[in-house]
Amino acid sequence: MKTALKLLCVFAFGATLLCAAGAAKKNWTAPAHKIYAQQLSDEIMANHPDLISITFHGVPPGMSKVYTMFAGSFPERIGNVDDPDDVMVIELGITIVDPRWNRTKDAVKKFVMMMPLRDASGENVGLLVAAYKNPAHSAKGSNSQIEAEFIAKGTKLRDELQQKIPSYEGLFAPAK
Repeated sequence: MKTALKLLCVFAFGATLLCAAGAAKKNWTAPAHKIYAQQLSDEIMANHPDLISITFHGVPPGMSKVYTMFAGSFPERIGNVDDPDDVMVIELGITIVDPRWNRTKDAVKKFVMMMPLRDASGENVGLLVAAYKNPAHSAKGSNSQIEAEFIAKGTKLRDELQQKIPSYEGLFAPAK
């Protein structure tokens, strides 16, 4: 009986850990209304069939050092805690290019760009992550040629978006 009870406790503890690991930690809750950043995300996805996803990250107004995804094409991920590489892009203003050429476990082949999100004045205000569809990348030139094409696409998208962002706070305003 003791062995069965011990096994049951170990099983319950393990199941609890698995559930906790599977659930992403949230650090922000979006308002009940659609925000302008979500409107922009929806527009981008509708106009760019070459994208798998687009996400906006940063520190919501009124918070301090709370880095989160606040809009994007995966609504269930809104409010998820940002990873260290997300925070690095936000704080340092760098771009990360992740071609993911050799990732065998990705369900969909993709090319990811993590870029500083800028407002209309050119100020870095957060992070924009664009994941592009990348089927059979090797069929069309060298990896560096393909990378250059994706970098140009991602940069163009980010720069066009910049003109639609009057201010960082404006991204959290109700959608029009």
